[in-house]
Parts: sequence; C-alpha cells; structure tokens
Amino acid sequence: MRVPLLLEPAAKDYLWGGSRLNDDFGKGIDLKPLAETWECSTHPDGESLVGGEPLSRVLSRHPEWLGTHPLHTMGGRPELPILVKLIDAQQDLSVQVHPDDAYALKHEGSLGKTEFWYVLAARDGAKLVYGFDQNVSERQVRRAIKNGKLDMLLNHVAVQKDDRFYIEAGTVHALGAGCLIAEIQESSNLTYRLYDYDRVGRDGKKRELHVDKAMEVLNFRSSAVPRQPMRVLHYRGGWASELLTRCKYFQVERVLLNTELHRELVRFRTGESSFHALLCVDGCGSISGAGFMLNFFKGDCIFVPAESIELRLHGTAQLLDVSC
Repeated sequence: MRVPLLLEPAAKDYLWGGSRLNDDFGKGIDLKPLAETWECSTHPDGESLVGGEPLSRVLSRHPEWLGTHPLHTMGGRPELPILVKLIDAQQDLSVQVHPDDAYALKHEGSLGKTEFWYVLAARDGAKLVYGFDQNVSERQVRRAIKNGKLDMLLNHVAVQKDDRFYIEAGTVHALGAGCLIAEIQESSNLTYRLYDYDRVGRDGKKRELHVDKAMEVLNFRSSAVPRQPMRVLHYRGGWASELLTRCKYFQVERVLLNTELHRELVRFRTGESSFHALLCVDGCGSISGAGFMLNFFKGDCIFVPAESIELRLHGTAQLLDVSC
C-alpha cells in the first residue's frame, strides 16, 4: 500500500553551522555545530532513513513509488532526482558555484546542481551573494581572488523571512551568516569554492578551493538582483497554497494548513508522475487514510509515494510540498 513514510535525516557538521536546527526544529542531533540536515535524500553522501533503513533500499523494492517522470540513476542505485535540506548558517558560507549536468556528468560522474532557497528566518542585516554585479572576465575574477577582493565583484542581497531565490547552475553565490533556509536542489554534492575567507578546518589547514574548475562553469555575466515576486495565495477550505518555484528539476509549493479554524480535513493524493516530499517548517498536524495515520511536527519530512492512497491532512502547519 502506497502510504507516506516519515524520514530520518542525515546530518552535517560543517564549520559554519550553528544550533538552530536543534533549537528551533527539535532535531535532537548530537553534532556541534549542526549545519545541515538532508531531509529527503538518496545521495550516497547523506541518505535519509526510513525506520533505520536507507531510503534507496526501500525504493529499490518499490521503484514505482518514484513515479513516471524521467529517473536519474547512478551506478544502478534507485536515486531521487532531488535533495531536500534544512540549512543553518551561523557564519558566511564560502563563495561558490555549481556545475550544470553536462559538465558534472562528463567530469565528475554526477548530476549538476541547480537549487532553490526558501528563507525560514533571517537575523537583522543578513545578506547573501547572488551573481556578479557587472559583466566580468575570467582574468578579472582570478585577479580578484588572488588579491582577496572578489567581494567587490559580487551582488550582495539583503535577506528577509519568506524570501525565495532560484540559483541556476553556473551562478556564483553564497549564503550569509544569520540565514536559516530550506534548500531544494538536484541530487548532487558538487561545490566548487572560489573563496572561503582563509578559514581553516579541523585539520588546521585552509579549506580547499576549486578555482580552475569554477572558471570552467561560471556565468561571467552580471546577474540582476532578484526581486521578490508578489505573493499569490490560493485559498480553499482548510488550506491555502502558493507556487514558490517551478523548473525542469523540481516544483515547490508552500501549503498553509489550518483545519482547526475551518473544521474540515484537507484531502491530498499524489498523481502517477511523481512522489512528493512534504517538509513541515512550522506547526504540526497529522496525515491519515485507509487505516493509516502519521503525526508530524515542525522539522519533519514525509515521503509520499506516487499514486498514493487518498490522504487527509489535519492540523495547523506550514509545509513545503516538493515534487518533480
């Protein structure tokens, strides 16, 4: 029976992380710092679990749960084409770029990485880097990196709660200190660092840069500072939704659930084309149907197979609904 699965995340203790994923989302993960949780993932660098079992193993028994959309496989593993994360940036992340699929498959044997950020919280004055503020050349960028002046070529964008940013492969970018985000991306862990503030890792050495590879994939043209679109909410009994982004890799909707106010259940069912990942970013509720019930809380992620049974949602919560 195609019922929802509560996922257990993989966790990362990158040096720029903080404590908010434990403090605000109750993760209970014994890592300090706690930088990222990979909430819905079959990537070998960090797999989600279902009852202690890797999600990829579950999907190997039920590949039909992924749906009929084109399926990416690496080395014969059943693999989700997307990866859903929560990220807490206590410090600035490195200035970086990700390759597109063509480059990544040719040179790294991996998917590339186009990604989407939804800002869950941001402290006063928080910023991020999005693209170059002018057309630049490879020579200019290399010289700026060498002289420690790359910052002068970049767009710095102020960040607020509920902002959204679509970051296409090839776009130089960096998440700034004080940002707490949900990230939806291609299933890839490829990052080419251009600059990392001369920080050192636990081994006492500066973290590796990947300048030559970055130069091969960078978009050197200026990027317009992203304007936040008008919020368009579609209201229905017990819930409202808005489309946050849609591209060839994924679609993300924000769902505001409030069945307590409207006193009716929200019916939900996935189609044949794609699974859905439901990430609860606020509140709590339950999902049930045909002898099945699962409670969820802030920070939980639920995998819903394609062509699921008819489900009912109940509660007061904010969910990100991710599909392909």
